[in-house]
Formats: sequence, structure tokens, C-alpha cells
Amino acid sequence: MKRDKLVYWVATTLVVLSLGFAGFAYFTDPAVKAGFKHLGFPDYFRAELGIAKIIGALALAIPTVPSQVKEWAYAGVGITFISAAIAHISSGDPVGMVMAPIVLFVVLVVSYRYFHKLHAVGGQLAGATH
Repeated sequence: MKRDKLVYWVATTLVVLSLGFAGFAYFTDPAVKAGFKHLGFPDYFRAELGIAKIIGALALAIPTVPSQVKEWAYAGVGITFISAAIAHISSGDPVGMVMAPIVLFVVLVVSYRYFHKLHAVGGQLAGATH
């Protein structure tokens, strides 16, 4: 059980940090603004996605967030990672730009799998609600 918790929290922390840093950068980094323009997205989408990533990070990070809310957060974050990979592929960006969201998606899937594994064993996540 300790191993499962460790895997869950390591994977979740990696995703949460990625979302948090990205959400912050969407509002503060001119290179990110230029990147959105390069991908063909309107500027308001950058702000919208930044807010969504911060909310998603909080939903995944806070143990007392209800499971149903976490399910929606996992779905939304997964869609953003897949969409990012598609956007970078479509724009002809380098492999690293395409692989980063794919790797994060895999880490998200690990977090999701272990989230359910821990809940199936009687809600072993500290403070988690069902």
C-alpha cells in the first residue's frame, strides 16, 4: 500500500507542478504568448487555459476535493495534454514540443490509475472523499 501511495503522489505531484508552472507562465512569460500566437490561438484562449490549468492543479492536489470533481479534472487535463500534442504536430514544431505533453499525459494516466487503485482499497488517500 505504501508503494501505491508513493507512486500516486509522485505522479500527481509531477502533473500538478507542470500545470501550476504552465498556468503561471501563461500570464507572465512573453514567450508563451508568442507560442500561442505561433499555434494560431487567440490571446483570450491563453488566459482561459491558464486559469483552467491552475484550477485543475488545485483539484488534483487537494486531497479533500471530492472524487467526482477529480474525475472531471483528470478528463480536462488529459484533453489539454492531447490537444497540446496535436497542436504542436499540426504546427510542425520540434519533436520535444510534441513529446512533452505526451509524456505528461502518460504520467497523468499513472496518477489516475493509482487514484482509483487507492480508492478501490477503501479510500487510502489521506483526507480523500468518495
